[in-house]
Amino acid sequence: MTKRERRSFSKDFKEQVVQLHLAGKPRADIVREYDLTPSALDRWVRQHQSSGSFQEKDNRTPEETELIKLRKENQRLMMENDILKQAALIMGRK
Repeated sequence: MTKRERRSFSKDFKEQVVQLHLAGKPRADIVREYDLTPSALDRWVRQHQSSGSFQEKDNRTPEETELIKLRKENQRLMMENDILKQAALIMGRK
């Protein structure tokens, strides 16, 4: 099985495909006609129903948003800790 090149789709295209699905066109026909993966179509439909937006940041749960924030803060604190360790080593040599 060959790996498919990653493609990007416009918001308008996603909206049109979702509207076709909501109008009753079979999922298999949409996937075949537009050469999509079934998981991409399912994700677009789910995103459209939950928030009406296809942006990942608009479809995150509060827990996911908090986790991303905490990971960034943790990374920043680890960098600060490394800087302080290096400063302590330099000051200890003097």
